[in-house]
Amino acid sequence: MQTSFTPAQLADPAMAASEKILRTCVHCGFCTATCPTYLLLGDELDSPRGRIYLIKDMLEGGKPASPEVVKHVDRCLSCLSCMTTCPSGVHYMHLVDHARAHIEKTYARPAEDRAVRAVLARVLPYPNRFRLALLGATLGRPFRGLAARVPKVGNRLAAMLDLAPAALPNRSPQDKPGRFPASGPRRGRVALLRGCAQSVLRPDFNEAAIRLLTRHGVEVVQAKGEGCCGALTHHMGHEDSSHALAKRTIDAWIAEMDGEGLDAIVVTASGCGTTIKDYGFMFRDDPAYAEKAARVAGIARDVTEYVTALGLSEPVVETDLVVAYHSACSMQHGQGLRTEPKALLARAGFTVKDVPEGHICCGSAGTYNILQPELAAHLRARKVANIERVRPDVIATGNIGCATQIGKGTAIPIVHTVELLDWATGGPRPAALDGVAARRPALAAAE
Repeated sequence: MQTSFTPAQLADPAMAASEKILRTCVHCGFCTATCPTYLLLGDELDSPRGRIYLIKDMLEGGKPASPEVVKHVDRCLSCLSCMTTCPSGVHYMHLVDHARAHIEKTYARPAEDRAVRAVLARVLPYPNRFRLALLGATLGRPFRGLAARVPKVGNRLAAMLDLAPAALPNRSPQDKPGRFPASGPRRGRVALLRGCAQSVLRPDFNEAAIRLLTRHGVEVVQAKGEGCCGALTHHMGHEDSSHALAKRTIDAWIAEMDGEGLDAIVVTASGCGTTIKDYGFMFRDDPAYAEKAARVAGIARDVTEYVTALGLSEPVVETDLVVAYHSACSMQHGQGLRTEPKALLARAGFTVKDVPEGHICCGSAGTYNILQPELAAHLRARKVANIERVRPDVIATGNIGCATQIGKGTAIPIVHTVELLDWATGGPRPAALDGVAARRPALAAAE
């Protein structure tokens, strides 16, 4: 794609990076075949290629974001399926991130939109605030119908209530800074991201990861001062808040790296992992953090990526469960991890089924299922229908957003991949599987 940015524009590192991305695009349109919003809406401007044209015109022309640009960029899930499909290597993720930041700086959103986004940015990354909000949702659920009728934001308020869990899990005693020693001879030492929303919604994910890793001879530390990785606000275009959150967590991990040392930073939420692995790019021009961010990004690993390199021990539990593996977009497209989780599940003794249209997003995408609830609902229905076609006993995934989104659309239990690996190698049976045996006769009768 030809560009005509001025030398003054290209003096801005962010603009120079986007110009390079734009020049990579050859207009081939392969991305339209795998873009969820294009598949749903059939609008060229709701495809990666269409959004690239809009972003180019906005940035190259030095224009503030227009309502049309905002509408179509807001509809983008950042699922990154287009990056997997693209034969030219267009780094769409960095381009759309730049566009979102530009939108937040130059576009005055309607007051109700600003209010919803401000609440999400100031609540979700903070576990205590998020827990209080979910308790409030429990009280507000009987008034969902009334909330849905609130002018302009009713659909989003209803989506928040729908996504909230029916019962809030208890706080995990392990959800705090601390050290968990390896069982037997130590083979490694890692930091485990505690995270924000996941620690409130599904504390069992990290509990299983700690058991699995320590059983395999890995010392696990949860660093003092670590918090949200910044991914949620980063994808909303809130650069200042996302960078502040990320810097706090980078500092916490650097202290461990420079102290007793770390072999890896292990992440159990693939959405967070994609952002953490991109810290080097995010902070490339920050003289105080460029080196530290690159060091952190260089040792960040998804839990299944780390366990694959470590080597999973032989299973001690025999199971005939059929597992539908849902590969989160941030896992397969963002991090390029496609075979590792499935191979681990197969080694642990599970029958693993691929989900038809597995490259299409479930509609979670961070805060997308709140900000774009109608599109997200269509994508969830499509995903659930494809999962149910393979008739699994359980769904496994590696991202809290997907687990929450899909779990609201099906009675099939959904767990983190690491929960199944932990169970197969000596840990407790995941609580979510308690009803599987009861479902089996119904499954057989339906076949």
